[in-house]
Parts: sequence; structure tokens; C-alpha cells
Amino acid sequence: MAQILVVDDEVGIRELLSEILSDEGHSVQLAENATAARSLRAQRRPDLVLLDIWMPDADGITLLKEWATGGQLTMPVIMMSGHGTIDTAVEATRIGAMDFLEKPIALQKLLATVKRALRAGESRAVMPLSIANFGRSMIIIELKKRLARISSAGTAVLLRGERGVMPELYARYLQQPNAPWIDAAHALNEASQDLLQQVSSGVLFVGELAMLSRNQQKRLAFLAARAEKSNVQLVSFTAEEPKHLVESQGFDAALMQALAGIVIALPALREHPEDIPEIATLMLAQLVETRFCPPRNFSTGALNVLRYFTWPGNLEDLAAAVRNLALTSLEEEIGVADAERVLPQFARRSTETDLSLDLPLREAREAFERTYFEHHLAQVNGSIARVAERSGLERTHLYRKLKALGILAGRKED
Repeated sequence: MAQILVVDDEVGIRELLSEILSDEGHSVQLAENATAARSLRAQRRPDLVLLDIWMPDADGITLLKEWATGGQLTMPVIMMSGHGTIDTAVEATRIGAMDFLEKPIALQKLLATVKRALRAGESRAVMPLSIANFGRSMIIIELKKRLARISSAGTAVLLRGERGVMPELYARYLQQPNAPWIDAAHALNEASQDLLQQVSSGVLFVGELAMLSRNQQKRLAFLAARAEKSNVQLVSFTAEEPKHLVESQGFDAALMQALAGIVIALPALREHPEDIPEIATLMLAQLVETRFCPPRNFSTGALNVLRYFTWPGNLEDLAAAVRNLALTSLEEEIGVADAERVLPQFARRSTETDLSLDLPLREAREAFERTYFEHHLAQVNGSIARVAERSGLERTHLYRKLKALGILAGRKED
């Protein structure tokens, strides 16, 4: 049967749960606190974790976040609490917990919840990347707050950003715990009232508006007109300028207006480079956890190389680079040489930028300077000394210039 880890600081509850689950034929491991749970999780991936929220050394929510950000939340987790709140349950579910049990736990509810979680865990692949599990930068922290604020508004949301930003990550953050989710990529081939009933109280997501045919636009307009009444939040994305979509590509103007109830700008990866090491580490841990590759880890130097790269293809390119490194690196530790070997294939815009010549002179100059310094930082692994030498600027002047351009560079001197 299943391998179940029970984490609770109360010995009586641990023993009771162990006895019940063992009688059901499961193999049970016990941890009295977060420290013991970390150790057991590091040794082996359990099929299921029953995790208490209130513990003396670290609370269960903190431990859940650690597993999520470390790529170890690849098994279903059921949270337990004797005095839980709705807010706590929502937070735990948003992080990645599958369910929530309130103490004292009724026997039948325990067994039913465990059975349901194990069944879901059997088909559970790698846990998808989630913005709930990363975000040291202020730009992501503030964006998550804004998304959380509008997640229950019911208003149509239009996400805007560059290609490769993985808009579904941000759209998923709008989804309420356990609410339905439908990707409209195939659903728009035959839109109907039944579709709205299926996704009621949930999210209907459209990945790229520019890819929709005329017929799909008509079906989307049908759904958009009825979405709010059916308690469906319609979330769409485009990397194109909406005005350009309408005027040059014939996109329906009334539909665009209906989709843009709230417009949210998604950041390019180069705008929050301090998050790159955390995201790359999480991506790699997930690949290792699901046996996509042998055990791997990044060296600090390799993470710095990834951080100072410009990533023209944003998160999609970063994910592709991590997969490449996971499979082609010859050593367990992925080093600087490996990162530098792989990155050139993703540097397709290093000599060709998206700089618009229609900008005012000052904005165009700033855009060029930003691209120029980001390019050279990536080329020299973030070395301020070498960029100063290449650009002919004194270092203090260079630091001021980078700060003014919004480029977050560490004080790396060599």
C-alpha cells in the first residue's frame, strides 16, 4: 500500500493516526516536528503527508512553502489543525496542499480524504511551477498582491507581456482553491452554455488572443457575454499590442473591450533577475524529483550565469535551458562551464533588439542603454569590473547608471 508520513507534535495524535492507517494496510512514518519531517522527506518521497499546522519549531505552512520552493512538493499533502481558519486553509491550498482536515478528525472523513489524496497522487506528475512558490523581487511580490485582490472579482482579466512569460502561471494564481479550470485552446472549437456550467466559479483561460480564428473569436464573444452571470472569470493573454490586434489583424474590437475589464502587465524575466536562481533551482529539483534526469544541483557560479543572462524568451527559455543542463551535464553539480555552453542558443536577440524607433529620444536612449548593459553583464557573468572596462565607464558612474536604468546588479568586482 502507500507510504504515509504523519507530522504532528502531539504524540497521542501521531500514534492514533499511525494505528488507523496501519490497519488500512499503509506503511506509516512519524515525525514529531518540522525538523524530523524535513529529514524524512529528504531520505524518501512519501506517497502522502498528513501535516499539522501548529508545531513548536516551525509551523506546517512554513514547511509546506519550503517543500514547494525546493521542488519537493511532489506528493499530496493534507493539512491538519485543531483551530484552523478559512484563511489558513486557503493559503495552504494556494501553496499546494490538497486538502484540509480539522481536529478532532472523524474516522470516516480521514479515510475518505486519504483515499482521495492517494488516488490523485497516483496520476500526479511534477508539480507545475507556481508563482506562489517564488518571488524575492518586489515586482513579483506586488504583482501577487494585485492578483490576489482581483481573484474573486469575477471581472474579465487581460494579461499583457512578452512572449515566453508563461501567462498561465499568473492566471493560475487567480484560481480559487479547488475551483474548476478550463484552457480554452480546444474548448473554443465548440463553445456552449455547458462549458460555462463546467467552469462555474472557476477560470476560463485563453493563452494567446492573436492565435484565435474568426470562428473562435465568435465563440469566445458568446462566452464573454455570459461569463460574469455564470460566475466564470475569463482570463486571457496577448503578447501583441491590443490596438494593433484590432487595427492590423482584424481582431473584434468589441470582444477586445469585453476581455480587457482589468489589464495586468506581466514582467519580463530580465525585470526581476534576483528571482532567477530560485526559479531555476525549483525547475531543476522538479526534474530530479520526477526522475527526468539523475540527481543534479547548480553551483553558485552557474546560478550567477543564469541570473545575468538577458533571457529574450523569458521563463520558457529558462525552463528549456534547465532541461538541457539537467540532461547534458556530465557531473552532478552543474557548473559555470555548463551554463556558458548552453546559453548561446538562447541569445537570439543579443545583436537584434525590440527597440522601437517611434519612442521619444530620451526613452529610446534609455531603452538602448538598458539593452546594452544587460547584454554585457550577461557576457561577463555579471562582473562590474569587466563591464566598466568594456564600456569605458568609471565603476561608480556605472553603478549609478545601472541603478537609474533599473538593472539590479550585484557588486561583483571580478
